[in-house]
Amino acid sequence: MRAHLGDHLVIESPTTGATRRDGEIVGLHHEDGTPPYDVRWSDTDDVTLVFPGPDAHILHVEHPRPATTHGSTRPATGETRPGSSAAPRAGTPNPGDIGRRVAVERHRQGLSRGETARRARMSPDYLAYLEEQTADPSVATLIRLADALGTSVGALRGGGMDLPPGQGHALLRPRLRDLSPEECRMLLSTHGLGRIAVSTSDGHPAVVPVNYEVVDDAIVFRTAPHSVPAAAVGQEVAFEVDHVDEALSQGWSVLAVGPASVVTEPEAVRELTRRAHTTPWAGGEREMWVSIWPESLTGRRITPADE
Repeated sequence: MRAHLGDHLVIESPTTGATRRDGEIVGLHHEDGTPPYDVRWSDTDDVTLVFPGPDAHILHVEHPRPATTHGSTRPATGETRPGSSAAPRAGTPNPGDIGRRVAVERHRQGLSRGETARRARMSPDYLAYLEEQTADPSVATLIRLADALGTSVGALRGGGMDLPPGQGHALLRPRLRDLSPEECRMLLSTHGLGRIAVSTSDGHPAVVPVNYEVVDDAIVFRTAPHSVPAAAVGQEVAFEVDHVDEALSQGWSVLAVGPASVVTEPEAVRELTRRAHTTPWAGGEREMWVSIWPESLTGRRITPADE
């Protein structure tokens, strides 16, 4: 039996096979992930040292991290919940929004990871995991971290989600640079959410969000006839994609300009539908495919001057 931090230990009834108890593995005592484990039980929230018997098995969660080589990795308190968003395998940093906010606030106050962990009554290893991987800490953990950092749980969770982005403090020494066409294509990636700027039938300008794909360098999206995005057909339009990291006060934007046309060839429509990563978030019947061929592709990125 081998486990990673964040995996689930499940103890079943030997007669019925039903789950009698389950909990999250929040501490390892051996580098290779073998027992015993520190388990936080879901029914009591208590942490106990467990030597699993034959009625126990591990439910692996897709966000493992390596055990440390210095004794126990047990967090005194704090955990990630099973079922949280998956993170890459250990060694590939992919911090979630909460982890980034914790790290930024900690650096802003000049606190070391060890001091922050001590104040929050948790293992430095767990704090490192939280800052470096996509995790879903409990409310109790967030309360302790907020108290340690002199902030609020709402702030760590991103309480301004319904506010327009960009309200954070500007970088002390920002660097604004132009992106190459290759960088722009990379940031457009294969799909996502962008904004199209069109002139409507009544002559008024409009900017609306659409779920888009990139197929053979063309930007394509689904919409409904007579909708605002459908007004793009036959026009030269602007299409914009951006990303803002509110915690770090940096981000990028890409602007594509070119003619838009409707895709009418049945086989091309079938192929676009087959290759689509997502359906339009707005729902409804949106089977009209519109294609934008970028004749101009530009972008800019804001980063700290020393990066």
